[in-house]
Amino acid sequence: MKKRRGFVQLAILHLLRDDSMHGYQIMKELEDRSDGHYLASAGTVYPALQELQNQEMIELESESDKKVYFINKNGKDRLEEFAKRGKGDFWMEWKEWSVWRNSEESVQLKEAIDLWEVEMRKAMKGARMNAEKSRELIAFLKEITERLKKENR
Repeated sequence: MKKRRGFVQLAILHLLRDDSMHGYQIMKELEDRSDGHYLASAGTVYPALQELQNQEMIELESESDKKVYFINKNGKDRLEEFAKRGKGDFWMEWKEWSVWRNSEESVQLKEAIDLWEVEMRKAMKGARMNAEKSRELIAFLKEITERLKKENR
């Protein structure tokens, strides 16, 4: 969840680099930039905007009834850091991410992770005050972590 919001924040910074916008404009532009694959919601965009304000990367200007957001130096610096990583065209990556998050594989992966989290909580509860179960759980987690590291190289 946190990473997703971070990616949305990065997308917002890219938008605000080009022009100041109010919340609805940002939501509409995020949808447009994904060719409709990302359906922006107020429940995602406004908390992301608030976090960007808290991190002092954007600022707010009130124009009559609408709040207009604009990027500041800190936000521009964050975009420069991202650009140095050499990821390529951000909006192409945004579209690919948006398509992926709606795919059957992504849905199945999210479901599997949710089930894993439930079972992990049960395992942690079972390992409390039981040194043997704790050691087994730690060994299992280290093993699966190493396997993931190898597969992601």
